[in-house]
Amino acid sequence: MKPDVEADLHTFVEARYLHLRRTAYLLCGDWHRAEDLVQTALARMVVAARRRRIDSLDAYSRRVLLRVYLDDSQRGSRRRERLSDELADRPVPPGDRAEALTVLAALRTLPPRQRATIVLRYWEDRSVEETAETLGVTEGTVKSQCAKGLAALRDVLADAPQELMLNLGGIE
Repeated sequence: MKPDVEADLHTFVEARYLHLRRTAYLLCGDWHRAEDLVQTALARMVVAARRRRIDSLDAYSRRVLLRVYLDDSQRGSRRRERLSDELADRPVPPGDRAEALTVLAALRTLPPRQRATIVLRYWEDRSVEETAETLGVTEGTVKSQCAKGLAALRDVLADAPQELMLNLGGIE
């Protein structure tokens, strides 16, 4: 591998690893699985970077992470581990924890493609065009998946506090 490619990859991983891990967690809802998804995505990125030049490591990493997540979610043979009652070993970011947990639980009820679309559009703050390109679908598919996903989230969160529903209601 060329030294400049190696340096670019090292710098990228140092700068974006935590962001990729948080995005993976929003997709799958499990910190350990999120770590696995990110590591698999980064390994695939290194292989691709050795073969050819990647113009935008950020965009490429997001695309690979989503593909890894969707591929992993489609495998029915994946062994699911049971969560224990122990406390998580990761600190919770500051903010309203109850609200965050409520939204994450609601997000986990969405099918993988809807969840990926919602995370890209609203967590990653990507445009419809960028989301469509990343997922390899049409813009119309992104719009319909967002509409269905938001409607499902509103239904799941119907009993949530009014402030949360007002925040979610502003997303179109």
